[in-house]
Amino acid sequence: MQRRHILPALMLAAASLAASAQAPDWKKIRIGVEGAYPPFSEVGTDGKLKGFDIDIAMALCAEMKAECTLVQQEWDGMIPALQARKFDAIIASMAITDERKKSVLFSDKYQNTPPWMVGKGSLPHDISPAAMKGKKIGVQRTSIHDRWATATYKDSEIVRYSKQDEVFLDLAAGRIDATVCDSVAANLGFLKTPAGKGFAVLGTPPDDPAFFGAGAGIAVRKSDAVLQQKFSAAIKAIRASGVYQKVNAKYFDFDVYGK
Repeated sequence: MQRRHILPALMLAAASLAASAQAPDWKKIRIGVEGAYPPFSEVGTDGKLKGFDIDIAMALCAEMKAECTLVQQEWDGMIPALQARKFDAIIASMAITDERKKSVLFSDKYQNTPPWMVGKGSLPHDISPAAMKGKKIGVQRTSIHDRWATATYKDSEIVRYSKQDEVFLDLAAGRIDATVCDSVAANLGFLKTPAGKGFAVLGTPPDDPAFFGAGAGIAVRKSDAVLQQKFSAAIKAIRASGVYQKVNAKYFDFDVYGK
């Protein structure tokens, strides 16, 4: 009778060993970053990636005692590339939204900044759909700002770009009338630059949690809940230790973590 239980027990033990062998220990992590979204992520004149997201990624990896490799990826291919295992996590100021939660797991938030609409300072600061009728509004393709603008401005022309800095170039050149984008990217990446002279924040910043979520988190595959938990724990740890605040102060004169 005892022999009948030997084979199932051996099979169970073998399965457990196989599962543990396949489960990553996350000592090496590939992180998808954009590199075209200053001051969060950009490529410096030396060809190296830099920015708030980049420094936060490195701080989190140090806290997790993991060796991390940065993989540059265009924004609209971020989640597909994650699913295709081009990298293991996305640190690219990606807003935590219900729609994205259908495809990925998110860590706790690591920053939270509101959206702005930016256009010529001479424009009326009414950004209602009626006031923006016929206007060209530039957005980064597949971003939360794209989705909100598309749903809100049915009678405007939504012009989509692969990178936010391309939006700013066309805004400065007068090829579009306004852009909806992250407030920090708009302020530091455009309004406070020579190209942003004569432009301003229009109207009251939109605030719709259904589109804009509750801050930016780190996205991982649905199957990688352990990695999700490690990132969430690391975010709490670097905020408690003061490392987060040092990175914050390098780029901003306010707390980018938000409420």
